[in-house]
Amino acid sequence: MVLPPQPAAEPIAVSTSTALTLAMTQARLEQQAAVKPPPAVASLSEHFSTLSDPREADLVEHKLLDIITIAVCGVICGADSWVEVEVFGKARQNWLQGFLELPNGIPSHDTFGRVFSRLSAPQLQRCFASWIEGVFTVTAGQVIAVDGKTLRRSYDRRSGKAAIHMVSAWAQANRLVLGQVKTEAKSNEITAIPELLKLLEVKGCIVTIDAMGCQRAIAAQIIERGGDYVLALKGNQGGLYDDVQQFFDYAHARQFASLAHRYHETLDADHGRVEIRRYWTVDELGWLADKAKWKGLNLIGMVEAERHVGEQVSVERRYYIASIGNEAVRFAHAVRGHWGIENQLHWSLDVAFNEDACRVRQGEAAENFAVLRPIALSLLRQEKTAKVGIKAKRLKAALNPNYLNKVLNVKK
Repeated sequence: MVLPPQPAAEPIAVSTSTALTLAMTQARLEQQAAVKPPPAVASLSEHFSTLSDPREADLVEHKLLDIITIAVCGVICGADSWVEVEVFGKARQNWLQGFLELPNGIPSHDTFGRVFSRLSAPQLQRCFASWIEGVFTVTAGQVIAVDGKTLRRSYDRRSGKAAIHMVSAWAQANRLVLGQVKTEAKSNEITAIPELLKLLEVKGCIVTIDAMGCQRAIAAQIIERGGDYVLALKGNQGGLYDDVQQFFDYAHARQFASLAHRYHETLDADHGRVEIRRYWTVDELGWLADKAKWKGLNLIGMVEAERHVGEQVSVERRYYIASIGNEAVRFAHAVRGHWGIENQLHWSLDVAFNEDACRVRQGEAAENFAVLRPIALSLLRQEKTAKVGIKAKRLKAALNPNYLNKVLNVKK
């Protein structure tokens, strides 16, 4: 049977407005496809790509790197909880879609909480240390201060979970957190510090640690990794502390007469308080019985801090061992530099990021959220155009997408 010829199909008429809308939609899609992620976001994808996803593959609706990137950007912009991270994500969804896949939109706060509570904290910390090394240039020969801080509200009374204690490494010159690890209590910093040192490149740098970390194994590890150390001494070192204290008491009483030494002095005056710091160093240590037990030990030092507040005067002496050469100025720089981790890191985390009030605590979430804050802090510190504090920078990034792009545009 032969079918009769069919009339040719007439072209569908498309109005000018419809054609313009289609063209604009296509152009917008092409523009979004062409958008390159900011350097910091691209580097997060690179250095965090090895992170194991704890979820069952068949149940995954949101990509792990999308979740991490949204969380980092949210914390930069002032988010201090998973609810606030979700709010940020939904408010900036169009912007985020320019460089993230977001196959099912913005995850819920419950999703953020579940994922970060199950992520391996040690893995995340290794990725963070790798990211810092890849993105920022750490000044050679600088002071790396190691110290711990308790996240006061990370405890969970119902489950009996104690507040966690994070041990961090702080690059003083660059004002960067280089890495951090968790310990259950301050008393366990001795076991956490060696794990932290494994994450760091300390070659050519001076590692400073308070008396808790003044251990022979830690000193040896620093030397073997190509660094130097300046370690505070207290009574936990028993005979060594007594020997160093008695030596400096004797030397000071004689005003160091006929004793080879180096000396440096500084004076600071602020808000009615005057502080004079005196530094003495000695490297002739043949008399020191424990010298051979400490790898690289080359120097002992004493710091005398004399404070004048009104009519009141106080004097405090602190003692140190070190592997550096006998330069009192360099010794003073290392000792003063160590306090930067307290004044510039811990203070910023408490004041600008409200860390001590954070109630994120399920599973590994508290420890993992504690990694997000230093990432945000590092990026905000490296952005130099806004002459305001970190807290104000977070607000500005939340209000101004162009400024957030600047924060994320860090280049090595």
